[in-house]
Amino acid sequence: MKLLLTRSLLLVTALAALGALPLRAQILSKPTVSLELAKKIAAKAHAEAAKSKLTVVIAIIDDGGSLVYLERMDGTQLGSIVVAQEKATTALKFKRSSRVFEDMVAGGRNAVLSLPGVVAIEGGLPLVVDGAFIGAIGISGAKSSEDGVIAQAGLAALAKP
Repeated sequence: MKLLLTRSLLLVTALAALGALPLRAQILSKPTVSLELAKKIAAKAHAEAAKSKLTVVIAIIDDGGSLVYLERMDGTQLGSIVVAQEKATTALKFKRSSRVFEDMVAGGRNAVLSLPGVVAIEGGLPLVVDGAFIGAIGISGAKSSEDGVIAQAGLAALAKP
């Protein structure tokens, strides 16, 4: 009984000490995609698609995988709405282009298709600033290679002036 009381007292003391820590020590601060940046990325991607006379869906997600911005160009098939978001999610979760997975499948490595959350189609790219993954872009609506070019054009918005 005495051992149980001692352990309980230690636990209460430890919890009280944690509560005394300044709140600043408990909050993380990290970069992510703002709506303003998402719109700039999407504008670059849109311009590339329009230049090639293609219609696509452009999805931008933040570092937690939440949708920040979505644009469906006139005439783009409805199915591309979900596909663009899933390409972006693949790029964010695995910190690499969704093309990596497409290339693996093309090379016969079909086991990657069993990975949860993988869309093995080019068009998803992570957004990286100063080594931090701040979100991702996903493009769908054209051939996967064209989606990849359009996504890459969107990354130009991250270039430092």
